[in-house]
Amino acid sequence: MIQQIDRATGKILGFKMSGKLHDEDYKLFVPVVEAAMKAHGKVRLLAQFEEFHGWDLHALWDDTVFSTKHCADMERVALVGDKAWEKWMAAVCKPFTMAKIRYFDVKDAESAWKWLEEKP
Repeated sequence: MIQQIDRATGKILGFKMSGKLHDEDYKLFVPVVEAAMKAHGKVRLLAQFEEFHGWDLHALWDDTVFSTKHCADMERVALVGDKAWEKWMAAVCKPFTMAKIRYFDVKDAESAWKWLEEKP
């Protein structure tokens, strides 16, 4: 499931990712992000993983298409989690986007928001 976090403002968006992601999740997520891109240009995203179990095949494809289409439309991406593989995922994603990507442990979620809110 993908749920938008209320703290989001303008070009800074936050989402909680939990359970296993499905195509339906991307049908809600993608329009929100694309609307922010249209209104504000490059966006900054926070993805907070909580009891995350990955993607089904269709959602993995959706994620790949979204990442390919918008690799230059994201300025910063903060990945927040508490598992070693989530930290590893931040390193794996770097070659596929022009955004600055950083991993934050869940206890440092506030630091992730502050990093996204920094002026360039």
